[in-house]
This record gives sequence, C-alpha cells and structure tokens, in this order.
Amino acid sequence: MSELTFDTLLDDGNYLGSERARLENQVILDELERKKKARNLAVPTDDNKVKARLREIGEPITLFGERPPDRRDRLIYVLSQINAARGDDTMQVDEESSDESSDDEVEEFYSPGSLELLEARRFLAEYSLPRAQKRVAQQRIESKMSLGRIIDIRKKVFSEVKSFANLGSQIGDERPVAQVRFSPNSKYLLTGSWAGNVKLWNVPDCTPIRTYRGHNDRVGGVAWHPQATVSLGEDVANFVSGAADLSVNLWSLSSETPLATMKGHADRVARVAFHSSGRYVASASFDTTWRLWDVVTSKELLLQEGHSKEVFSVEFQNDGALCASGGLDAIGRVWDLRTGRTAMVLDGHVQAIFGISFSPNGYQIATGSGDDTIRIWDMRSLKALYTIPAHMSNVSDVRFFYGDALPPNYSPPDVEMNGAGETDPDTKPADNDHDKALEEWKYRSGLYLASGGYDGFVKLWSADDWQLLRTLPTDGGKVMSVDLTHDGKMLASGTYNRNFQIFTPDGEGV
Repeated sequence: MSELTFDTLLDDGNYLGSERARLENQVILDELERKKKARNLAVPTDDNKVKARLREIGEPITLFGERPPDRRDRLIYVLSQINAARGDDTMQVDEESSDESSDDEVEEFYSPGSLELLEARRFLAEYSLPRAQKRVAQQRIESKMSLGRIIDIRKKVFSEVKSFANLGSQIGDERPVAQVRFSPNSKYLLTGSWAGNVKLWNVPDCTPIRTYRGHNDRVGGVAWHPQATVSLGEDVANFVSGAADLSVNLWSLSSETPLATMKGHADRVARVAFHSSGRYVASASFDTTWRLWDVVTSKELLLQEGHSKEVFSVEFQNDGALCASGGLDAIGRVWDLRTGRTAMVLDGHVQAIFGISFSPNGYQIATGSGDDTIRIWDMRSLKALYTIPAHMSNVSDVRFFYGDALPPNYSPPDVEMNGAGETDPDTKPADNDHDKALEEWKYRSGLYLASGGYDGFVKLWSADDWQLLRTLPTDGGKVMSVDLTHDGKMLASGTYNRNFQIFTPDGEGV
C-alpha cells in the first residue's frame, strides 16, 4: 500500500469510488445542509403562535407527551422539510419572530493568519496523513483477531494492571506537585510544582537529578518532547513547562536555565503539550485562549479563542492532526490543526474540565471534570460514548496507556539464510512466538487508562468496557496528576501534599 500524502490525497480516485457510495454520501450532505438551514429558520417562540403555525401548514398542533420546546423543534423540522421540497433557501415567517431571531444571530468571522501558520498547517497535514493511514491499517489487522485471542490478551494485561501497588513515595517540592510526566524512555520523571520549580528524577529510585529554575510563580504543566531521552540530544529542547508567571519555557536536559521563554498569554498558563512531531507546543491559559508555538523559532503561530472561561487542559492527538482543549466553562473542543476549524464540541460535563486525553485509537477522547466523572467521547459519532462515575471529588487528570513501538526487552528473531534467501524452518516457531508477543503489545496500547481525583485515589480503568480495574490510595491528599510509562511498568501520581508516588505491578522494583 502506497503511503498517503497531502498531494495523493487530493487525487485519490478510490475514495467513494462506487456510484452507490457517492449517492449515499450526497444524501448525507443534503441532510446536513437541511439541518444547517433549519437552524437559521426564524420561528415563533410563543407556544400559541407555534400551534397556530402548525395548524396553518396542516400539522397536528400537539402530539401525546409533547412539550412546548419539542413542539417548536417539530415546527422547525416540518418547515425545513417543506423548504427542501420546494428548493427554497428561506421561508416567509411572521415579522415578529424574524425580529426576535435577528437579535440572536451571530456572524461567522475569520482571523487573519501569518504565512508561518499557513506553512505549519500544510506541514501538519503532510505529517498526519501517513500516520493516520498506518494507524487505520493496524486497526484493520486487529479487527480480524479471533475473539479467543482478544480474551486471552485482555486477561493477561488486566491481571497485571490489577496487581499495581505502591512502590514508594517522595517529597517532590516545597509546594503542591501540579503535574508529573514520565520520559519517553520510561527512566525519568519530570515534576512541576507550585513552588515554580521543575525537577527531574530517576525512577523507580526517586532520586533527584536536576532542578530547573526559570519560573517565578506556580508551574501548571510540563510535557516531554516525543523523542527526548530516546534519540534527541540533551542540549536541545527536551521538554516544555508553563506557569502562572504567564510564560512558556523550553528546556534542555543539560542546563538549569531555559533555552527560550515564550510570552504572549495574558493570564496564568495551566497545562502544556508537545506535538508528536516535536516541532510545536500548545499551552492552555486562564486568558480563555490556547496558543500554538513554534519550537524552533519560539514564536507564537496561533492564538485560538473559543472558550467562554479559562482554558485549563490541552492535548494533541497522536496522529498530529487534532488538538483538544478543555475549559472551566465545562466545554471541551477538538480542533483540526490543518484547517483551524472545530472538529467536535465536547458538551456534557456540568463542571470544569481539568484533564483530557486522546486514545491511541485516534477517535476516542477521555475528559476528567469537576463533576467527578470521566466522559468518553467518540469522534466518529460526535457524541459521548460513556460516562464513568470515577471519583468522589474532582477528576484532576486522565491518561490513556500509550505503548512503545516494541515491547520491553524485545529482540527481533534470529534469521538464518540457507541458499537463495530461504529462512531456516527451525526458526518458524520462534518467529510465531515473536509475532504473538508483538501482536499482544500493539493491542495493549490504549487498552486501559488511569485517573486521579481530589478524593486522594488513583484509579485504573479498562478502555473497552470502562470498568474499574484497580484503586490505589496515595498519601491522602488531592491527586493533581497521573501518568503511565510507555513500557507499562510504572504509574506515577503527584499530590497536593507536595509528594509524588510510584506504583508498579506487585509493588516491586523494575
């Protein structure tokens, strides 16, 4: 299968290739257009006028169990159907209702963008398309797995997850530990605290390596470069931090002072995120915006509005095409970085959204809220899939498990060449074992998630039926953040009591 690129996407002749598929797609588009026009219809808000209008067009003025709002929705639907049948874009309505609706009409507007943003959007499209293609190809392979094999993998993975226990605890700083994040190689832990410090720790030993000082107020978020500690040099930007001093700092591992300080926010910076390409950073702020920064030039590329209150959390999808933001307005938004449009509105929580995480499958999102629940959203159906009553108090953070490309301690099978490129038959059983191990590891990614709450507990959940797997007590304080290593061997939590905890299967050292 040839790699999907931005250029080949434009000329892809296989998309909706059959006439039937094209007709079905046109029906969907026509329905979306009808709904769009229906939203713009001016209809009376007075229930008596709604009934009179229904009687005028020959519809029942009321149905069994119908409430006034339902009746008005039915009038809108009937009018939109009449318009569609007539081919009219608008329909005459009484003058009073038209005046009422004109006051609420909001004009769509666009903000001018820089050439740098245009180049970034094109890069993001070219970067994300082959990654999405690869992910979908892997999902097609997994969809063909036998039910028995899936059950065996789930039992094995969940039995290990259920054995997580406290390995140890360490005082992280002088003030609450706001966020904890494991390094991509799973050997280090980064902590950001309200003392304004970012600290690097060895894990699982919990011994300090270095303290990074560059903020003079509360650090709200830290995030690693995707290739840090793996293939990236220590002297370049390895991680980012955001703080209440309105700044976003880029750091190397070798220096205690920041490589660059990016300013622009007008209020406290909460969470930050590194794009999977390593070229961009996102920061969420209490100025009701989130911003996209260029790591190379340290310049602001995008100031994104869209929330009515403070923005607390921000996260990139692993493909690199989407970014999700969560605010104290209880609304989450998924943004298409390639176009700047809103891809989905996460509307359902009744309190602020504090944590947000994309599933490795690319289409599910978990949000943790002050209403004590975790909601799972499906971008394919554009609605909430499941609501987990997760904690007794605020859900402060949620994190899906993201596995490395290869299992821990994995070594490719030895292949002996006999004659003209033939493999030794004796190696086939070994290959089969390796294939099964690799298959199991790829299926494991995204199979469970962790959450932290102000009730002082860390919880692990299955990510297919959303059931509780394990409850882990911390130090009794509010859990501010949680994270999982990419090798699946450790879990960390940071608490309001200035500590962080490390959990491992059976509570044993790695």
